[in-house]
Amino acid sequence: MSDSRGPDSRGPSSAPQPGHDSRAVLEAPDIHRALTRIAHEILERTKGADDVVLLGIPTRGATLARRLGDRIEQFEGRKIPIGSIDITMYRDDLRRGPVRPLGPTELPPDGIDGRVVVLVDDVLYSGRTVRAALDALNDLGRPTAVQLATLVDRGHRELPIRADYVGKNLPTAKSEKVKVYLNEIDGRDAVLLMKGDTK
Repeated sequence: MSDSRGPDSRGPSSAPQPGHDSRAVLEAPDIHRALTRIAHEILERTKGADDVVLLGIPTRGATLARRLGDRIEQFEGRKIPIGSIDITMYRDDLRRGPVRPLGPTELPPDGIDGRVVVLVDDVLYSGRTVRAALDALNDLGRPTAVQLATLVDRGHRELPIRADYVGKNLPTAKSEKVKVYLNEIDGRDAVLLMKGDTK
């Protein structure tokens, strides 16, 4: 799933080193600090995360959700429910591009009814991905509230959607691409800002 982040912004890939067409805006220590801060903010805002469920948007959002869950467990000494929500069939651009593989939707055993669901994604751009996730949630249950956590907010919103928790606000040009690499998938933690013609 991508909000025009680049055709290979999800799924396995080899992470390029920053060159003249790209620059690293976050490296591993920065991502670690950003996720630690977001975990603290979730705990503060939800008063201990008693009713919180983390749902990551595959692929990298699901990985980030697991990392946030691990941090909250470290801080609170208990696990919180973590799952993933595939939004493929809810996207509004299905007819424009190639067929997309379905990702996993995995809900915690107790579901999401009456819970505070924190959607987790890697990059917030147009907002259309989040809209699709909200539509998917509507078919899965009735949470008390829905919040949004994103590692990078690059601006250029097309819908009235705002993140509750942001790792980094990154001003970008529409022609640029933001690519997130995570160690579990790509063998490296980094966020690169790349020129629009970068392949």
